[in-house]
Amino acid sequence: MHNDIQEVLLTEQMLKDKVAELGAAITRDYADKEIFAIGILRGAVVFMADLIRAIERPVQIDFMAVSSYGMQADSSGIVRILKDLDSSITGKHVLIIEDIIDSGQTLSYLIKNLTERKPASIQLCTLMNKPERRKVDLPVKYVGFEIPNEFVVGYGLDYAEKYRNLPYLGVLKRSVYEK
Repeated sequence: MHNDIQEVLLTEQMLKDKVAELGAAITRDYADKEIFAIGILRGAVVFMADLIRAIERPVQIDFMAVSSYGMQADSSGIVRILKDLDSSITGKHVLIIEDIIDSGQTLSYLIKNLTERKPASIQLCTLMNKPERRKVDLPVKYVGFEIPNEFVVGYGLDYAEKYRNLPYLGVLKRSVYEK
C-alpha cells in the first residue's frame, strides 16, 4: 500500500493535532447542548471515532451511507442514500461529520434532506476541504485542512475500498487509478 503513495500530505501527528483542535472548538460551541453526530460512511468513520473522543459534551451518534462515486475516482453527481439514520433528529443539534468535501454536491443534497427532518440546528465538520473543486456553496463551520486538488487516501479515505487503514493522508500515484 505504501508504495502506491506519491507523497504524505498530512502526517499522523498533524491529523491528531487537528482532531484535538476541532474537538475543543466543538466543545466550546456546544457548551450547553447535546450533539447528534452523523458520520458519513465509510470514509468518515476513522475521523469521527477520533473526533467524538475529543469532544467534551454528550454525543449521540448515528451513520448514513451516501454514494456518488461508486468505484470511480470522480463523483457521478447522482446521490443515493444507501443507509439512512436509525434515529429521529427532530429538535436535535446535528453535526454532520465528513472526511472530505470535494464538489459539495453530495453534502448539499444531504443537508437539504436532513433539514426536512426539522433538527434544531445542522452544522458541518470536515477533516479536509478541496475548495477548488467545489460546485455548490456549502456552509462548513469546522474545517480541519484545506488541501490541494489531488487524489488522497488514508485515514479513512479510500480508492476502490483500499488504503483506508493508512495512519496518514497520502497522495495516490496516478498510475494506480488511471489504468
